Amino acid sequence: MDSQVPLKELKDRMRRFKTRMDEKNPEWELAAFFGKINLYYFTGTMQDSTLIIPRDGEPTLWVRKSYERGLQESSFERINKMDSFRDAAKGYRKLPKAVYIETEIVPVALLNRFLKHFPIPDIRSLDTDIAMVRAKKSTYELSFMRKSGEIHKRVLENIVPGMLSEGINEAEFASSLYEVLVNEGHHGITRFGMFNTEMLMGQIGFGESSLYPTAFDGPGGSLGLCPAVPLLGNRQRKLHQGDLVFVDIGCGVNGYHTDKTMTYMFGKTLPDEVIEQHNRCVTIQNTIASLLVPGNIPSEIYTSVMDSLDKDFLQNFMGYKEKQVKFLGHGLGLLIDELPVIARGFDEPLEENMTFALEPKKGIPGVGMVGIENTFIVTGKGGECITGDNPGLIQV
Repeated sequence: MDSQVPLKELKDRMRRFKTRMDEKNPEWELAAFFGKINLYYFTGTMQDSTLIIPRDGEPTLWVRKSYERGLQESSFERINKMDSFRDAAKGYRKLPKAVYIETEIVPVALLNRFLKHFPIPDIRSLDTDIAMVRAKKSTYELSFMRKSGEIHKRVLENIVPGMLSEGINEAEFASSLYEVLVNEGHHGITRFGMFNTEMLMGQIGFGESSLYPTAFDGPGGSLGLCPAVPLLGNRQRKLHQGDLVFVDIGCGVNGYHTDKTMTYMFGKTLPDEVIEQHNRCVTIQNTIASLLVPGNIPSEIYTSVMDSLDKDFLQNFMGYKEKQVKFLGHGLGLLIDELPVIARGFDEPLEENMTFALEPKKGIPGVGMVGIENTFIVTGKGGECITGDNPGLIQV
């Protein structure tokens, strides 16, 4: 298949994972993966399956369905068919005292079915370790993110201004935007790892809709379709002269995402003080980007930037009212919300080819959410932006 992940790439990922586990968990003997994102990362296929990785043996992908598709899609060397964990367990006569799994995402019922045939008493987390392995992207991975960034730039900077018209509602605009993105090459989904997070594209709002409170852990807001589906956009909120248009969406190619926010002034220019606040967010983005250099510490970047901001500007910065978030940017790749995060508590040094979405934003009463977001690659010269350089507040 043209989209098959090369075996060399898969082997390098496995090597780096084992190296990380040896360093951080020197006593580890067995790891098991159940989540489809990590399954894809290690094997190049997303099946109903479990990947079992012994420290001193060969990793094996055990597949319920579809075994045939797994063989067709994946260059992974050991793919075995199973009907249940009973079949897989026959290959592991001597079990360790501990198994490392994705504790953030594995349901208790699934874990119990696994433990019935793999009676291992100690369950430990490998979530941070695999996240940090995935954080550093290969040239292969970056090639897809660059393609996604090109789509993001073309659609949000060049195409969207021609899609905005008087009286269109948020849901109509969002639906049209989704069609454009897919036609331009977007893989059609925006994936998050946070528990219970659902997202179609991102957050889209006209005017103060972009300040409406949501459960999503981000600075922007959205009315959404209804309480049961607080996504996409609101059918009743129509676009009027003088509205700020806020578009914060993901894009992706072959599983790999970029993240970008662009704003537009529809019909009229916003007041000078609003434009000034927006431009300050753009300056903050560029400052953070200059610090995306190998060896710098995410928590120190966060602290230095936040400490430089005055009290008045900090009001409604990175959110509106009590909805302020405690980060300035986040890692991304196979998921939009990956590690590391530009926030307190993230103290491992940056490495070359880590990728970040930087999103300084500020809520303005009566106007909406201004600010910007782009995706950057960590390099020796600072963050390389791959989603375009338009500063936003595009006049339409």
